Amino acid sequence: MPAKIILLLEDQFRDEEAVYPYYRFLEAGYEVVKVGPKKKVTYTGKFGMPMQSDMAAEDVDLEQVAAVIIPGGNAPDKMRINMAMVKLVKDAFEGCKVIAAICHGGWMLVEADIIRDKKVTGYIAIATDLKNAGGQYIDREVVVDDNIVTSRKPEDLPAFCRSTLEMIKLYFKR
Repeated sequence: MPAKIILLLEDQFRDEEAVYPYYRFLEAGYEVVKVGPKKKVTYTGKFGMPMQSDMAAEDVDLEQVAAVIIPGGNAPDKMRINMAMVKLVKDAFEGCKVIAAICHGGWMLVEADIIRDKKVTGYIAIATDLKNAGGQYIDREVVVDDNIVTSRKPEDLPAFCRSTLEMIKLYFKR
């Protein structure tokens, strides 16, 4: 049973969209591994929260990973030009890991080309991007389609984390 959760980091992540899932998944008994473009680099949130990466994206072994969490803010715009970060999301999706993106995190789903014909949500400002990538945009606090969980904004974090945990249990029978 995979016991690790990957939390993607890059500068300007939305602080609460990284910190809330980090502690929620720790509380649920998972090891949360912070992954950025580089190992042991401190990335700073939009409001100043520092978080240090444990690993670089290119070094992740997905075998023990249950889910990949993508917080929003301006970080996904930076993440999506890093091919190792994009490849990690695409490989995790293709490996039937749970992919959970909130707010602007949907940009990584677009870049990884994994939302074609999927129901998704995200921050309203990226709705057109999600649609142009072939997704069916739905304005709800959380949308689940197969192994993809999406939410719109920080106020949706409780539903986002709850749904992600439910999907992990469903996919991995934990």
